[in-house]
Amino acid sequence: MVGKVLGIKDLEQFSSRRSSVYVDPECDKFFELPLFIAASSNDITTKCQCFQFSPGKEPALRSYTEIQQLLQQGKKRDVKNILRENSWPINSPIRSQLWPMLCGQHQTKQQMLDGFYWEMVHQVFGTTELSEKPIMLPAFVDATHCLPYHLTSTGRAVADRIVNVLGYDCPDITYSPVLYPITSILLHFMSEEEAYICLAGLVGSKEKVFINQTKLQHEVTWKTVMQIAKKHTKSATSYFQRICPGLKLERIFMDWCWWILAGLPFQHLVRIMDCYFHEGIKVLYRVALVILNLFHKECQSNNEWSPDNIKNDIGNALIKFCKKIPVSPAKLLHAAFSIRGLSTQYISRIFIKTEMLLKSRSVLTSGSKQLIKSRSSDNLPTSQSQVNIQMMSHTLTIRELFTLWSWLPVRITMYQPVLLYTTEEHGCSLTTFYVRVEQHEPTLLMIKTCNNEVFGAYCSSRWFERNVKDDKGQRQAYFGTGETFLFSLFPERAKYPWVGIEGDKDLGHSSELFMAADSKMITIGGGEGQAIWMDENIRFGKTDSCKTFNNPPLCPSGDFEIRVLEVYGFVGI
Repeated sequence: MVGKVLGIKDLEQFSSRRSSVYVDPECDKFFELPLFIAASSNDITTKCQCFQFSPGKEPALRSYTEIQQLLQQGKKRDVKNILRENSWPINSPIRSQLWPMLCGQHQTKQQMLDGFYWEMVHQVFGTTELSEKPIMLPAFVDATHCLPYHLTSTGRAVADRIVNVLGYDCPDITYSPVLYPITSILLHFMSEEEAYICLAGLVGSKEKVFINQTKLQHEVTWKTVMQIAKKHTKSATSYFQRICPGLKLERIFMDWCWWILAGLPFQHLVRIMDCYFHEGIKVLYRVALVILNLFHKECQSNNEWSPDNIKNDIGNALIKFCKKIPVSPAKLLHAAFSIRGLSTQYISRIFIKTEMLLKSRSVLTSGSKQLIKSRSSDNLPTSQSQVNIQMMSHTLTIRELFTLWSWLPVRITMYQPVLLYTTEEHGCSLTTFYVRVEQHEPTLLMIKTCNNEVFGAYCSSRWFERNVKDDKGQRQAYFGTGETFLFSLFPERAKYPWVGIEGDKDLGHSSELFMAADSKMITIGGGEGQAIWMDENIRFGKTDSCKTFNNPPLCPSGDFEIRVLEVYGFVGI
C-alpha cells in the first residue's frame, strides 16, 4: 500500500472504535486516525490527501516519551530543537499526545477538572448532544476565515461548539480570527475536549503570544510583521512596492496570517504547528518572511507570477502561490529558522513600539471626546469604555475591567475612563505623576509588577490635597475619604473596602489613613502597615496589611518592582 492515498472505504473499518491504529505491513508504520474518522461513520476528513504514505525509510525520529522527559527537566531549548528538526509524518500518532503536552505547558490557570468542558457545554447549550442545526458563532470569529481543513459537517459543528464555549469562558476575547482555523487543525489529532484544553492553554498563556484576542493586538501584529519584513526581506518588499505604486504595503500585510493558514498545504501547516505550539507566534513570523522571499524569487523567474499578472491583487496571488509552494515542509522550516537577527527580544521591541504608537494615537484622538454614557443597562461598561481601556491599558483585560467596574461607585460608572498617566509613556517620576494626575478626582491607580501581579486602589480624593494645610498651617499627613478602596486582580481577585463601611463605632485614627503623598513617596492605607507604598522613582514598592482596609499584602513577597503604573481619571466629572 506504499504510495496509496487512504480513502473513505479504508477508513470505515475503523469507525467502531474511538482511537484506531492502522498498520502498514510494508512500511511498518503506525498512525492514529483522527477522532471523528474513528468515532463516526461521518468521517471528519472528507478529503484524505493528508494521509498519504511516503515511500522509503524515514530517519530515526524522537519519541513522545523523550520529549516529555526533556520538558519535565525544564530543557525547553532541547525540545525546541527537536521539534524543529524532527519531521514526523503527517499520519504519525505522536501528535495526539505531543500537541496537548506542548499546549498544556502554557496553561496559567489551575488544571481543569475532569468533565469541566462538558459541564461548560451543558451550561452554554443546555445539552451535550451535538445539534444538527447551525450554531451561531461568537462575534470574535471572522466568518470569512472559518477554515475547516477537510472537516465534515460533524467536525465543523464540533469546531463551532468549541469556539462558542471558549468565548463564553473567556469574555475578554473580542477579536480572534485565527482561533477557528487552529481549532480545526487540532481536531485532526485529538478529541473535542482535548482540543478545547489546548486552546485554553494557548489563549491563557502569559509568557508567550500564540493567539491575538483583540483588534488592537491583531493590528499591532500585522504591522510588526511589516516592519520586520522591511528589514529582513528588503528586496521583496521593495519589489512589491515598485510594481504596485498605488498600493500601500499595509494592504498586503494585513492578510499575512492567511498566507500560512489559508494558503499552505495541510502537511506544511501541521509541521509548522509542531513548532508553533511550543515557541509561539514568532514561528509564524519567520514562515511569513520565507514565503515573501520565495514568492519574490518566483515572480522574477516564473511568468505565472509576472508583475502584469499579480499587480492588481498581490494578496490573492500570495495565497495561490502558497497553495503550490515549491518547497517541502522541512525545507520551509529550515529556511525560517535560518533567518538571523530575528530574536525574541528584537520582535518584542518592534511589537511594543508599534503598540505604543497605536495607543498614543488613540489617546490623542479621544482626549477631546465629550461625556458619553459609560454604563450599560446591565451595569457593565459599554463597548466604547471597553475599547478605551483595551487600547490604552497594559494591565487590564476585558474580564478584569468587568470585575473592576462592578466595584466602582455607581455614579462613577456613568463616565468614560481616560488614561492620565502611565510609566510606559510618561516616564517614572513622581513629579510627572503629580502634574498629570493631581487635579483629577477620583482616580484609579493600577500597578503591574515584574512578577505579573496586578493590584491597585480607587482613590476618592485629588492627589493635590497633599498640599492642603490645616488651621495651624501644617500639611495634613493623610487625606481622602471612606469611598477609597484597594483591589487585587491577579493572581487573586478581591476588593478591600474601608473597614468603616461596616459601621464599627470603635474605629480609631489608624483606621482612617486613606491617602498620603509627598515629593518622595505615595502611600495608600495605613495603621500597623502600609497597603501600598511606592518610591519617588516609581520603581520599587511594598505592600503590607493595614488597619484602614484590613487587607492582606497585595502580593505574596510584600516587596515588589513596578513594571507598569497606570492612573485613570473619568471624563466629565
